[in-house]
Amino acid sequence: MKEMMKNTVILLVITIVAGLVLGLVYQITKEPIAQQEAKAKQEACQEVFQDAASFEAMEMVQIDRAGWEQAGYGQETVDEVMRALDGSGNLLGYVITVTTKEGYGGDIQFSIGVRVDGTVNGMSILSISETAGLGMKAEDVLKPQFAGKQAEKFEYTKNGATSQNQIDAISGATITTNAVTNGVNAGLYYFQTELGGGSGNNE
Repeated sequence: MKEMMKNTVILLVITIVAGLVLGLVYQITKEPIAQQEAKAKQEACQEVFQDAASFEAMEMVQIDRAGWEQAGYGQETVDEVMRALDGSGNLLGYVITVTTKEGYGGDIQFSIGVRVDGTVNGMSILSISETAGLGMKAEDVLKPQFAGKQAEKFEYTKNGATSQNQIDAISGATITTNAVTNGVNAGLYYFQTELGGGSGNNE
């Protein structure tokens, strides 16, 4: 009985000490981690809106889930929206962060810059775990194709893009191509339905 009590006390002390150490480590690393995340977010915003002077977080608009899913975006979520502003505080467009669950290797998260007229200004892939040599080519193959294009909705093709709204698929990685294209379309749909379409009037 005494031995059991002794072991219980030892385990309790170890648990308390471990908890205190973990708490201390969390407090020490919390601020640097937050700073690193803020820096990564700023860099992603700047990548898709190089001419913006600053970025301002927006309060998320409640999505009409029924309409969202009816439009075909049940596997996509809009995670964050930032206003892109010029040096005088005028609205240039939005940075919309989207996560799609349709990737071959899991979730794919990226940000797109959308100008007030609906032009996709650029894309920054934040998280992707697709197959090396195939889906991971999204950074090199898909990302540049969206920049500077204006389309209500994009589609991918395996036969070479012939119009503004077409994207050349990654050879051997149709699933990744489809996931990224649907994700971009989801971001554009949010822009069109919740952020004033192409009018730029939503402040």
